[in-house]
Amino acid sequence: MEEEQENIFRFLVGHCDDQLSSIILSPDPSLHYPLLLDFAELLDSNPSLANLLYNQPALYLPKFDEVALRAQKHVSISKFNKKNASMKNYVHVRINICGSPLEFPETFPSIGRVRVKHRGILLTLKGTVIRSGAIKMVEGDRTFECRKCKHRFKVSPELETGNSVPKPTSCPSQKQKYCESTSFQIVEGNIVCHDYQEIKIQESTQVLDVGAIPRSMPVILKDDLVDIVKAGDDVIVTGILTARWSSDMKDVRCDLDPILVANHVRRTNELKSDINIPDDTIMKFKKFWSDFGDTPLKGKLVNIKSFDINTTMDSHRFFMKSFNVTTVALTLIGGVQHVDASGTKVRGESHLLLVGDPGTGKSQFLKFAAKLSNRSVITTGLGSTSAGLTVTAVKDAGEWMLEAGALVLADGGLCCIDEFDSMREHDRATIHEAMEQQTISIAKAGLVTTLSTRTTVFGATNPKGHYDPDLSLSVNTSLSGPLISRFDIVLVLLDTKNPEWDAIVSSHILAEAIAEKGSDENLQGIWTLTMLRRYIHYVKASFKPVLTKEAEKVIASYYQLQRKSAAQNAARTTVRMLESLIRLAQAHARLMFRNEVIQLDAITAILCIESSMTTSAIVDSVGNALHSNFTENPDQEYTKQERMILASLNKVDEF
Repeated sequence: MEEEQENIFRFLVGHCDDQLSSIILSPDPSLHYPLLLDFAELLDSNPSLANLLYNQPALYLPKFDEVALRAQKHVSISKFNKKNASMKNYVHVRINICGSPLEFPETFPSIGRVRVKHRGILLTLKGTVIRSGAIKMVEGDRTFECRKCKHRFKVSPELETGNSVPKPTSCPSQKQKYCESTSFQIVEGNIVCHDYQEIKIQESTQVLDVGAIPRSMPVILKDDLVDIVKAGDDVIVTGILTARWSSDMKDVRCDLDPILVANHVRRTNELKSDINIPDDTIMKFKKFWSDFGDTPLKGKLVNIKSFDINTTMDSHRFFMKSFNVTTVALTLIGGVQHVDASGTKVRGESHLLLVGDPGTGKSQFLKFAAKLSNRSVITTGLGSTSAGLTVTAVKDAGEWMLEAGALVLADGGLCCIDEFDSMREHDRATIHEAMEQQTISIAKAGLVTTLSTRTTVFGATNPKGHYDPDLSLSVNTSLSGPLISRFDIVLVLLDTKNPEWDAIVSSHILAEAIAEKGSDENLQGIWTLTMLRRYIHYVKASFKPVLTKEAEKVIASYYQLQRKSAAQNAARTTVRMLESLIRLAQAHARLMFRNEVIQLDAITAILCIESSMTTSAIVDSVGNALHSNFTENPDQEYTKQERMILASLNKVDEF
């Protein structure tokens, strides 16, 4: 036992010297301080000790905490004088498993696969926080003194009975003559209290099979771990799996419920989920755009074709049109969030609404978009209520708590809502604030708070009856004007009978059916789904495009032109359209691997907005170009479209 403590001491002094020094120099001795221990380093340094810590964490973690106090004294004596240093009694060793074998799937089970065999070992679970309880104060170890032999001993609270400290039944004195006394008194002044919080984590629906129900697990946080996560956060929790008696109810069997006592909590929100981009992949992105330096639109064509080819076959029929695919790609990438002169945050995420006839592949494309996003939630209008979309107030053990809904769980990612028209009007009204202000204000059961919903919303809806191009979107979709104005782009997908287009579609689908499985002859240069996910993640994190004067002039002129002819698009031609144009132009600059929004990006944003308007403010020839298929000469096609748009804006001389 002494040898193990000596091994722990040597490791802490050798590998945690800087952290110990920082703790010693901290001014407040009453706080609880974490001491982060890298499990991979412990495994390399002392495999037998790492094995003992993994298999018996309940026994060895307290020993690590005790030895940390001794290590403090050693570092204090060797480095600091008494005036600058103060010993901290509340130091907790936290095990960081990052980069260790504990991150392998064999030792990293999903919440739904946790079994009795995992009880008592150092277990790591990954999930999303769906419920965050109130912070409480609980009693720690209590010191008792035997009235007969004056022996003092500590009694720890029992988690199984709700953190209560049981009264000792007999004196545990180990003297030669056993005391066997049953009379004790509490030693005043030695009662230690701890901060305490319970959260609930749920496994991600993206890793589940169809039909599987996502499982959840309550987690106990103590001391320095309290209040570091909130509802909607993605977390990786390392701790000890134990059991707790369920609440006593009359005529109900009292069972043991699994619960995880956390030792270390790591938020993965800042890491934007688990997309790891190797350096060689980043070099591929840079080389790709350097190869297309003279013809950037051809490079963009490869990107857009990659988006289109990775979609399902059913959606090819309507999304093969180049501007439809471009529009969806720009919405996924999004713009840059900024703060205006009044201090109000202007969102950077774009929203997209698909309005189309049945069979136009809307649902398939929503699922594909969810695969491209590193964090996504898919729901339907019939399966969503206002509480399910935003947040629910639930009562647990006499205490009201908030449970996150779809928009909160999709914070930082994508929320896909299929059958948007099936939602009740009251439920649709609840997402107004979430889409524009990107927050949800809650006042339920005495809980008044605001939650973050920085998410991109993809909605899909069927038109009310037969879509009439002569009527406004509000009439065709039964959606209110304020809600439609929050969508940057509204794509209308109609199943029209066009012999030429039907011939193209039929030949395409037949070619897909005839082609041999796994044939890559026609996919040379096309990016895979993984590459697309990494590319979207990289450009969103690396580029913050800024508008140039030329781009500002084009966007301002188009906005003024739309305001003049806003008779039929009154719900769309608001100030929000101007913000949508800026976001789409920034997204296109990101797509083109640039940090500057030029005139090309502004023109493309205008074309995307035009493709989503029921009536065009620009000449019809541009509208026809919008619905063309992929062209082999994108630069020549763009030059033609640019000339027509600038002529329509009456700004040819200025550009």
